[in-house]
Amino acid sequence: MNPTVQANLAAYRHDARLYLALGIATWSIFVVHVPDNVVSLLTLRSFGFSGQADLFVFVVGYGITVIHGRMALERGFIVSATRIFRRVWRLYAAYVVLFVIYVDAIASVAAQSMAPEIIHDYNISGIIEHPLRILVSGLVLQEEPASLDLLQLMIPLMAFFPLALWGLLRRPHVTLLASVALYLAARHFDWNFRLYPDGTWSFNPFCWQMLMVLGGWFAVTGAPSRALRGMRWLKALAAAWLLFALVITLAQHSPALGSHLPDGLLAPFTPNDKENLAPYRVLHFLALAFLATSLVPTDHPALQWRSLQAVIRCGEEWLAVFCVGVFLSFAGHLILITGPNLVLMQIAVTLAGFAAMTAVAYYVSWSRRQDHPTVARPRAQGA
Repeated sequence: MNPTVQANLAAYRHDARLYLALGIATWSIFVVHVPDNVVSLLTLRSFGFSGQADLFVFVVGYGITVIHGRMALERGFIVSATRIFRRVWRLYAAYVVLFVIYVDAIASVAAQSMAPEIIHDYNISGIIEHPLRILVSGLVLQEEPASLDLLQLMIPLMAFFPLALWGLLRRPHVTLLASVALYLAARHFDWNFRLYPDGTWSFNPFCWQMLMVLGGWFAVTGAPSRALRGMRWLKALAAAWLLFALVITLAQHSPALGSHLPDGLLAPFTPNDKENLAPYRVLHFLALAFLATSLVPTDHPALQWRSLQAVIRCGEEWLAVFCVGVFLSFAGHLILITGPNLVLMQIAVTLAGFAAMTAVAYYVSWSRRQDHPTVARPRAQGA
């Protein structure tokens, strides 16, 4: 194992910022999966090129590298790899359960004519005519209902990660270069996973793996260093890129503002290439992460605020919270399309969802402590 990597992993201490970021990401994913929700205007995707999915994948990559990299130090790489594969199985099991119940619930609602258009909204238009085909395709990851796309993406990314972790622990820079090469090849040759009958995944795993590996690379190398954070010109450049991204994003959603900008300036960023993880999304996320970590160090007093503890706990238990959020987003959508879709109702649905996800996170954390009473603080689910 690389001595520098070994020293960085051994020196790692619990970082509440990691779980705060995961909590923000899971809450934001719930919000954006409730269509026509005014609160979604406050999520990351409304302020720049990258969004909550970018944050989620990067932080999970960082977290599992730290947890399973340290496990490899203490118990060997084989043990670490098998623990990752066990988590892949849990992710797949969660996806299957969610898919079956989720599809059945949507089909039942549509069949009762409460909201027949919901089948198209959730991308399962063939469930009434061909329910068996839809279910079988879903089990082999060839269906992609809305709200499950990110969980579906995490299955191949986590399955691939033991190989990436092996490289990161030994040759982190070479591993990152190989990941970037795969990313560029996938974009050039249009590689992607397929959906039945002729679609593609909305998150291309061949491209999004780079963001996960990049998170792992930051974890094992300790980058960015204090010297990098001290470069004021770099902070100014990052801030300028974030401001530019904000202007472009606002212009894409506001014809009045867009009319004041030349078409040649908007065209490269319209539409925002989420599927293949456009390079400007990666640069935007890195600029955002760089400034955030510079402004909020690991010992920042705000991380101890009571108001943030619920978000942090949701980040620690992200898998359970994410799965509950999928159902809550469907329930919230159903409430809004079958009742008065008022701004106050949208806010109430969002706050109720946050409360439910927080309750689940605290329960899962409490339950784990009962199973392992000697463990003072639970480990996060996969991060």
